[in-house]
Amino acid sequence: MTARPLLALLIGAFSASALAQQYPTGWGPNPALPAPQASLIPTLNIAKAEPWPQGTRPTPAAGLTATAYGSGLDHPRWLYVLPNGDVLVAESNKPKNAPKEGGIKAKVQGMVQDKAGAGVESPNRITLLRGLKADGTAETKTVFAKDLNSPFGMVLVGNDLYIANADALWKFPYKTGETSLSGKGAKVMDLPAGINHHWTKNVIASPDGKKLYVTVGSNSNVADKGMEIEEGRAAIWEVDVASGKGRIFASGLRNPNGMAFHPQSKALWTAVNERDEIGNDLVPDYITSVKDGGFYGWPYSYYGQHVDERVKPQRPDLVAKAIVPDYAVGAHTASLGLAFYDGNLLPQYKNGALIGQHGSWNRKPHSGYKLVFVPFADGKPSGPPKDILTGFLSKDEHAYGRPVGVTVAKDGAILLADDVGNIVWRIAPAGK
Repeated sequence: MTARPLLALLIGAFSASALAQQYPTGWGPNPALPAPQASLIPTLNIAKAEPWPQGTRPTPAAGLTATAYGSGLDHPRWLYVLPNGDVLVAESNKPKNAPKEGGIKAKVQGMVQDKAGAGVESPNRITLLRGLKADGTAETKTVFAKDLNSPFGMVLVGNDLYIANADALWKFPYKTGETSLSGKGAKVMDLPAGINHHWTKNVIASPDGKKLYVTVGSNSNVADKGMEIEEGRAAIWEVDVASGKGRIFASGLRNPNGMAFHPQSKALWTAVNERDEIGNDLVPDYITSVKDGGFYGWPYSYYGQHVDERVKPQRPDLVAKAIVPDYAVGAHTASLGLAFYDGNLLPQYKNGALIGQHGSWNRKPHSGYKLVFVPFADGKPSGPPKDILTGFLSKDEHAYGRPVGVTVAKDGAILLADDVGNIVWRIAPAGK
């Protein structure tokens, strides 16, 4: 090999290495995956939930400010902006009367949730925030809907507001500007429920409004109690608006939550929480474009065709079809919220992904607990993540807040639900 080609090869290798080093561990389009490390006792590292100390708030990136747009809420989980700018906040938690899992592991999980601030009773309510005061807070806060069953996703199609409860998809008549739902709801379809290991059900509409997409998480970590209880789960459903008929659009997605259509490519994307108990850095949560009929591995494999030996019997036929996700967002970060920035107030985030990371409870050190941004180019992730809002963990690792749903306000500000702080944060340019 001559000197010139060798030099070019070395420069190329160095450039590729430098690019790889820009990504944190477990992040990016090609994350390095360590060998699995199964243990009899799962890692427990719980950040105890505490209220925000007086006068404190999360830390925004340079040039930004964060204000409490809505406060005094009760476990706000998900957000939706109506066309007139009103903001709907789903205040929700796991269903109270759902069948409970037995065994020591389930008891430990319950204690973990209590300590992490997730053990509160579900308010089963949607609150409406309207307007903007000079100090960045909402002008009014009213009860929009109540007596629901662990509501989560919300979307308006025409004059129908769809709400995804833990056990069913409903629709309600909606009139522009009303501050509470006045019409009677109608059930569109039942959704897999039962024990509801993952109870959150999200819903969004296709850009043309003809289809709905509904997320249904798995009922276990890795099919621990067999695949019989996973019927229709670990999937995204497609529902035809005109007929109300549904079908599984994509499967093998352990716990999909956030969904969004990219503003340029119009492709459907989702944020997925991956499996636990095989190591600090396995398996990375991810965001990915979702293909019609696509299979993404759960429970038989992870991140493409990495076989999970814990699952019996195996399905090599399905593993062979498993699609590699587009972009890893860190192990155990509990990445729930997903939105693409399509506003003009913060042009540095245009067309990129906003990801609300609820935060880990089974990793040392902690991961997540922040709002991050992933740049996109030509409809695909194009670089390392950037922090937008941090500081949800104190120096002694208590959780003042936990990010969940994220969306873009009508004026272009970013809104983030904090279900431990009981606040909806508004992120905007400093001084505006």
